[in-house]
Amino acid sequence: MSDSIELDKLAELHQRGVLTAEEFARAKERLLGGAGPALSGSASGYRATGNAATGGINELRRSVDDRWIGGVCGGIAKLTGIESWLCRLLLTVLALFAGSGVLVYILLWIFVPEQEV
Repeated sequence: MSDSIELDKLAELHQRGVLTAEEFARAKERLLGGAGPALSGSASGYRATGNAATGGINELRRSVDDRWIGGVCGGIAKLTGIESWLCRLLLTVLALFAGSGVLVYILLWIFVPEQEV
């Protein structure tokens, strides 16, 4: 969905009284790329742009605390809120099927930056 369509929907909700002026301003700021409350709380201070989905992906960092090899599973677990053992189990199962889990892990290890301490 494009930003203009979402802005129109937000304006319509504001006009109908569903959103207060403050809620409308926060939603508009978040939509247009500002760091609202949901996006500005990253541990590294990284300011996400775009919508919430790209903001979440941009906040992915390899963990320095919860790591066995490269910290990829610990970082995914921290971002998604799941347990890190579940992420490790999923990648292990994927590794058993034609090695795709190993490939995914290596690519994430290379391209995902490490969490700042």
